[in-house]
Amino acid sequence: MPPESSGSGREVELPTRDWRDDARFAAQFVRAPVATASVWPSSTALARAVADAALGPARAGDGPLVVELGAGSGAFTVELARRLAGRGRHLAVELNPALAHRLAERLPSVEVVPADVAELPTLLAVRGLPSTGGVDVVVSGLGWSATRPGRDDSLLPVVAATLARGGVFVQFGYTFTRWAAPARALERELRELFGEMSTTATVWRNLPPAIVHRAAHPVRT
Repeated sequence: MPPESSGSGREVELPTRDWRDDARFAAQFVRAPVATASVWPSSTALARAVADAALGPARAGDGPLVVELGAGSGAFTVELARRLAGRGRHLAVELNPALAHRLAERLPSVEVVPADVAELPTLLAVRGLPSTGGVDVVVSGLGWSATRPGRDDSLLPVVAATLARGGVFVQFGYTFTRWAAPARALERELRELFGEMSTTATVWRNLPPAIVHRAAHPVRT
């Protein structure tokens, strides 16, 4: 069952960043690197840039359905929940069971889903949500190994299919790898799948420095 929500849009009390959770994240990377995409959580500065791209002024009060992929220790989750302030519905999907359990403890207002993001349509359907064309925003904290851009089993078409006509997909990437083949494949595929695509300036206050891609209006074939 989803967590209770007042739906009032009032400011909700959220936990502040705890460096012990960052240490837990790093420990999980050592134990399960395949299930944990990065060695260290994203910074607050990057989380704010991601939330800006996902929940701009046009979506400030419309109660969107937001799905977060690869929530990790919650760097993006906390900022998204802060912007939503009790509006809409927020699902955070995380494969690593230890990270998912801790995130659910810290953020009871968020519906944490301990599962593989490759099963996204099924995860939506079993929660009574449309598996195609019903999600307003998808935010990805996944690495290349999970998104698989440019491959036959790429996750990006699956994500695009779940989005509503005016839906938004947000994906971060590291500046120093932007010219690598997987990064180029990601940008190329986003331009093919979406009618609008933009990239932020480098967020220097992150380790390593990062950029944020925002793709909107999925193309229907």
